[in-house]
Amino acid sequence: MSEYHRIMGQILSDEGDQEEAINCLIDALRWDSKNGWALLMMGNIFAKFKNDVSIAMKYYDQALAANTADHISLTNIGYLLLQQGKPAAAKKYLWEAVKINDQYPNTQLVLGLIAETENDLPSAFYSTIKAIKLNKNKDVLYQNSVKQAFAIANKISTTDVGKKIYREYRHKLEFEGGTEIDIVPDSEIPTAAKMEFAENYERPKHLVKYKPNYPAVEHLVMHEMSHLDFVIEARKAALNQLFISTQEHKNKFIKELEPTIKKFKKMGISDKAISDYCSNLFVGLNSQVFNTPIDLFIENFLYTEYAELRPYQFLSLFNMLQEGLKAVTDKKIIELSPSAIISKSKIYNLVNAIQFKALFGLDFMKDFKASASELTLANDFYEEYLQYKDDKEPAEEYELLLHWAEDLKLEKNFELVGELQYRKRSNIDDFIDALEKDPFGVNEKDPVKEREMKKFQQSQAEIGVNMAIVMFMVDALQFFEGMPNDEIKKIAFEIAMQGTQGYSPDKKDYRINSIKNKTFSGYHILAYYYVSWSLAMPDEVDKLELAYKKEYEMAITMKNKI
Repeated sequence: MSEYHRIMGQILSDEGDQEEAINCLIDALRWDSKNGWALLMMGNIFAKFKNDVSIAMKYYDQALAANTADHISLTNIGYLLLQQGKPAAAKKYLWEAVKINDQYPNTQLVLGLIAETENDLPSAFYSTIKAIKLNKNKDVLYQNSVKQAFAIANKISTTDVGKKIYREYRHKLEFEGGTEIDIVPDSEIPTAAKMEFAENYERPKHLVKYKPNYPAVEHLVMHEMSHLDFVIEARKAALNQLFISTQEHKNKFIKELEPTIKKFKKMGISDKAISDYCSNLFVGLNSQVFNTPIDLFIENFLYTEYAELRPYQFLSLFNMLQEGLKAVTDKKIIELSPSAIISKSKIYNLVNAIQFKALFGLDFMKDFKASASELTLANDFYEEYLQYKDDKEPAEEYELLLHWAEDLKLEKNFELVGELQYRKRSNIDDFIDALEKDPFGVNEKDPVKEREMKKFQQSQAEIGVNMAIVMFMVDALQFFEGMPNDEIKKIAFEIAMQGTQGYSPDKKDYRINSIKNKTFSGYHILAYYYVSWSLAMPDEVDKLELAYKKEYEMAITMKNKI
């Protein structure tokens, strides 16, 4: 009977009839004077609706005596003590509540409020973000927590904490990289911030530029310097890569925009405006291709290693996420832009949104109005990132960059090249000398390709005999049967020349000029690569570093039986 009256009291209180609720709760306590939930509700009513904290505290004390492990009661008492101006006493109850249940968001929010009254803003932000993460429902408490997080973050962003962090980080990178870094505001740059590497601009210093009107620019500066940090680590291992996008890449991209260009011309849009639109679309999409996977690692690095920067990171990432959201949901943009490009851009933005939720608890996924396939691919990308996250080796971020671009069919817009080899080719004397000695790069030492080859060989070893390769080799042996050795050698050289940038087993659209009307998958071209060299230059085949000897022997046996 006690619980019956307590439930009635709960219903009446929710309906706003506090007097009848009190009567029902009194009846509940008559039946069971140790009904902790009835005592707690009485305390809540006197605290919230009667504004009688002294009476409320008496009920709370009795509730605690009845339920010694009640984190909700402890949190409510802590909140009341805070309202009475007794934060130290409040914390005592709240930490007891945390010991009992550290997953209760209310406790974390009140701890955040207390920390703010004590001007401990970093702790206030930490507790408030934890309250957001723990709150699974977008209820009033969640909304209050979000408002509180922004308020605290904005307070912190007016201090010099962020500047102190990035100045110390700059000194560290200058020492490790051996090149000074200038940090300057620039309202004319197309993005929120950018890093201009000294080597690319033939300058004595690296240059970080940022838009001064952006919120929490200290995070932008740290983010751009983190790009340099990753590059320094990759260079130490001779594994850094460059993202190269040429006019040829751009022309191919624009050619695919012909339907949109024709639509714009019918609308009377000028040729210059159309040209600018196409250029901006190409640059913007390439920027997402390059930055999204790398930025995941950078933001995780900053969040983990620079806890004091988190409020700046929160404000800055939120702002950029909103910009990305508008870019793929704005009705006017969607109406004018190719749907395929909007979809690919949306997927990259969704990946950023997934990480923002993981770091700070705010979920904007539904706001993107993404299709099921877009959500699936974004989650697949993020899952792949998680496989690398905790033990990432230098330059591994480029693997994700390429994987995702290939999945979205965007790899035609750029190429990734090893920095050492690229800069060596930029020196004409070194390039000509290397070309004369090793025109097909068979003997060239390229750390990037060597690591890729090592990983590829490990994956092949795990497979054992690759029957796909065997069958493709049978096809190659049949194709080359009866062909003069010089012609086989010509094809072998062409495959090798094209393969200087590497062949990916996952790609499906390789073509060889010497072999008309035939499209090769990654494994198919690798099989032709190995077979052509085995037939034309058997003494050189080991230099290809393709561990397909067993497959080749099996293919010969199978072909002879056909």
